[in-house]
Amino acid sequence: MPEITGPGGAPQLTFGQRVQRARTRGGRTRAYVADVMGHSVEWVKAVERGTIGMPRLPKLLRLAHVLGVEDITELTGDDRIAAATYTKAEHRQLPIIRQALNRYQLSTPDRPAEPAEVLNARLRQAWKLWHANDEQDAGEGNRSRISHLLPTLLADTQHAARVLDGADRRRALVAQAEAYHLAQLFLSFQPAPDLVMLTGDRAMTAAQDADSPRAIAAAAWYVNHVHRDAGEAAEARVEVAEQAVALLSVDDDPECIARRGLLYLAVALSYAKTGQAGDAWRYWDKADDAAKRLGSDYAHPWLIFGRGIVDGYAITMHNDLVQPVKALEVADALDLRSIPSATRRSYHLIETARAHGMLDEGAAAVSYLQRAHRESPETIAFNLHTRSVLPELATSGPRMVREDAEDLAQELGVPLAA
Repeated sequence: MPEITGPGGAPQLTFGQRVQRARTRGGRTRAYVADVMGHSVEWVKAVERGTIGMPRLPKLLRLAHVLGVEDITELTGDDRIAAATYTKAEHRQLPIIRQALNRYQLSTPDRPAEPAEVLNARLRQAWKLWHANDEQDAGEGNRSRISHLLPTLLADTQHAARVLDGADRRRALVAQAEAYHLAQLFLSFQPAPDLVMLTGDRAMTAAQDADSPRAIAAAAWYVNHVHRDAGEAAEARVEVAEQAVALLSVDDDPECIARRGLLYLAVALSYAKTGQAGDAWRYWDKADDAAKRLGSDYAHPWLIFGRGIVDGYAITMHNDLVQPVKALEVADALDLRSIPSATRRSYHLIETARAHGMLDEGAAAVSYLQRAHRESPETIAFNLHTRSVLPELATSGPRMVREDAEDLAQELGVPLAA
């Protein structure tokens, strides 16, 4: 590996070279590091070769521990790490949502509960606002739109679940679980991991109390994301999804087919995250079969499962398996118009940018990030990959894209290193 020359002509190792040096010095094999980190050997090779850049701070600290490095600057080569690069964005409405989630209503309000059909109508409107393109709502972002509705939705579904009985109560609990799903999406990638875990757990509890296999399946999809991002073992995530699948009926009901396919997709993503390619694609094939059964024009009204996201998440899987060329082959064939959600379209564009970044194609990466921004500004503003890669592109990327990367970073409020 060639060395980079620093100021004064002194050799300066890249991050990947420093990782390899620490690994070999400590007598650790790539297979060992991959196993402990929960990744594939190919992932370790890609880090050492510079195909994958420096990970975010939590994973960077874990890697240092695995390599036996006490001073993290042995890996970074800097006296300090620009913390702003790793800082999660915080939505201005986060304190309001936090207050709504932490508030306990110990006395029953002196008012009747809204019927389940009214709560469901309000939830359908909230989901529509979440998935809408920002241009459809005077430019207000998806998180901003639902933040106005969440506090009362949470309070009213909780109230209904407390005062109603029998089947009405179970329907209210299903609505309550959905309200928590929306809260979980609002909170994602913000500095509130306690609330993300809380909303995931409450949603699953409400779904189980409702004794609704469909609600449990949706809760398992969201819980799977929480556990995957927290680095929980793939086996535990797979078990949750498989148990939820077993509860669903095996008939031709589109709701059950969609939720089963979504859970298979969750398992596929979990295995891809840990480098288990065979299992990952085996479960992706099951999700693909579900999408085929539903037809090319089908998309679940709020879970958005369908042909589009099954193909879209294949980009993420190839990226996690360090296969950027294959990721771009999928991206080139993906029809974004088949995905009726601006937030999902933006996410898949960001993942396409990630694949280009892995191939050191900075101009293409910035171009796709700009497209993702046009699709859904608040989706990209809270995306951790975007927040970590833009400062690097703006300061040390190809000269022709630095200005565009800097402009986008400023638009998104991503701090650049001094």
